[in-house]
Amino acid sequence: MRPPQDPDRWARLTAVAGEALAAARAGEDAVAVDLVTGYLSGSPEGNEEIRELVLLLFAECSSMVGALGSGGATPVKMQVFDEEGREVQIDDADPPVRTAIRALLAEVHGDQDAASEQIEIALANGQPQELATVVLQALRWTLKLAIECETRDLPVAPWITASLDDQP
Repeated sequence: MRPPQDPDRWARLTAVAGEALAAARAGEDAVAVDLVTGYLSGSPEGNEEIRELVLLLFAECSSMVGALGSGGATPVKMQVFDEEGREVQIDDADPPVRTAIRALLAEVHGDQDAASEQIEIALANGQPQELATVVLQALRWTLKLAIECETRDLPVAPWITASLDDQP
């Protein structure tokens, strides 16, 4: 995802995303989701900014998946687990998790329009808890991929690195 033309808006989105990543890394999932959905929904362009922020996270995930998959390294595998930690088929995952997976896969395959459509569906039709699930998935995947990229000395967006550096 390219930065919006407004540098102040880009700074605001990456600041909120960074705070949410730090909260998620600290295990404060509710705080992380509230930072994204609560803070941005109170702005004049609420849903648009939530959509942009989630797409930003998926775009960064896509870049990191590409970095991890290049050079003959171990391929990146997408898995979905239920509440008990058992792997489930993607088609059997809860609807908001399937939405998040579809958005990420679209982004990985370079189809930003399809990724955006998936997030629009979550914003337009989803209940608040469903949107929270999509946001949390995006945050968790971003964290896991960023940590793996840092472990392998692969590039991570500076704003993500900064949010991780603030944590133990």
